[in-house]
Amino acid sequence: MSGPIQALCEGFLLNLELFVITLLLAIPLGLVIAFGSMSRFLPLKWLTKTFVWIIRGTPLMLQLMVVLYAPGLIWEIPMTSRFVAAVIAFVVNYAAYFSEIYRGGIASVPKGQYEAGQVLGMTKPQIFFKVVLKQVIRTITPPMGNEIITLAKDTALARVIGIMEILMRAETFTKQGLIWPLFSTGIYFLAFNGILTLLCGWMEKKMDYYRV
Repeated sequence: MSGPIQALCEGFLLNLELFVITLLLAIPLGLVIAFGSMSRFLPLKWLTKTFVWIIRGTPLMLQLMVVLYAPGLIWEIPMTSRFVAAVIAFVVNYAAYFSEIYRGGIASVPKGQYEAGQVLGMTKPQIFFKVVLKQVIRTITPPMGNEIITLAKDTALARVIGIMEILMRAETFTKQGLIWPLFSTGIYFLAFNGILTLLCGWMEKKMDYYRV
């Protein structure tokens, strides 16, 4: 039993690593993309919107394959690391989704908040970071929580490009006649997503202060 359990734990550590790296990179990148999609410079605005439309409109599984194989087929520069390819695909995909959540949150702040800041003599950056951002965080916390939980489950898609994450490892044992590793995989994800759900709920309560 120790063999399969150890293999599943090692596989889930890969899922966790992909999850954490994606969050750390996609959250700030999503904000940058959101600013681009809200820019008054029309070429940048439409380029950003087109990018988001393409990423949101195509399957993550396809994006994983494109990132892994396209460099070698188009530029003859093969992707040397499958894990790096997965990170790139996940970060780009989730940054696009996060950007739309950011954009909706920023748009939901009443214009009066900006005007009040200007009356007080605050600069635009001060208004955004001291007045608007906290209200935006309160608004986007629930949808961001949903996307984060979805990301935790989506890390299993990394198996399509040969990354030995937990589901792929469980499948190898299933082919050997063992079914319990497959169900154990579900327990890993249920436990982890349960923790994420509690953390997101705690975050929502903390941000109730900024309810408008």
